[in-house]
Amino acid sequence: MSDEKIRIERDGRIAVLTFARPKVLNAFDPDLVRETTAALRQLGADDGVHAIVVTGEGRAFSAGFDMKASVATGPYNAEDWRRVLEADFDFIMGFWDCLKPTIAAVHGYCIGGAFELSLACDITVAAESTRFGAPEVRFGSGAVALLLPWIAGPKAAKELLLTGDDKLTAARAMSLGIVNHVVADGEALTRAKAIAADIAAAAPMAVQLTKRAINRTYEAMGLRAALAAALETDIFIESAGGPERTEFNRIRSEQGLKAALAWRDGKFAR
Repeated sequence: MSDEKIRIERDGRIAVLTFARPKVLNAFDPDLVRETTAALRQLGADDGVHAIVVTGEGRAFSAGFDMKASVATGPYNAEDWRRVLEADFDFIMGFWDCLKPTIAAVHGYCIGGAFELSLACDITVAAESTRFGAPEVRFGSGAVALLLPWIAGPKAAKELLLTGDDKLTAARAMSLGIVNHVVADGEALTRAKAIAADIAAAAPMAVQLTKRAINRTYEAMGLRAALAAALETDIFIESAGGPERTEFNRIRSEQGLKAALAWRDGKFAR
């Protein structure tokens, strides 16, 4: 891609998709969302690709959706929020829906929408210093793709999502089933590619149909309907705003995002 929002490299039958906005911790702006969604469709249809690894350049996998980009586009009405959030939902769920197995290699920060994206991937490998979380409730926002209850169960999902904890360690994430492997810092991509190589060596049709069968098991239990209802809730939350969102946006506009984040987190014990 000419603007380097993402990069795609091929290693035999493995495709590596890299988020390439390291100066902003690979935050997801609308261009990155569109390019990634299109790239996943292309890779899913490419018979030469048997597995897809997704990673982030620089210090983090991703800090989630780009707050500065949302400010630049101006205030949204309800229909604007629906359009944006439906695109964000499709971006995240593209990793779940992709015909080919998807493996997230995460490090640094994996926060907000990036956390949801890692949950949508079939397998996640985390560097040991990775921090996960979904801080949306701390500033009056909500989850786009509410996958966490399906992956970690209701008790863990309620604790993490209702407190907005964004300091979940890789070790605890593994204990909750959020990640498959925790490896030394600097080794996540190597381990993810090794897993991808084993998947790529298997019979491709059997792999793809097995992934689809597993996904359909959860969808038969109501995952799709639950995610659709949760998305409607998030559209309402984002459209309604509220005093916390108003104050967060005021500080962000007047003092910058760093000050707004400090205000957001100053009310909490950790």
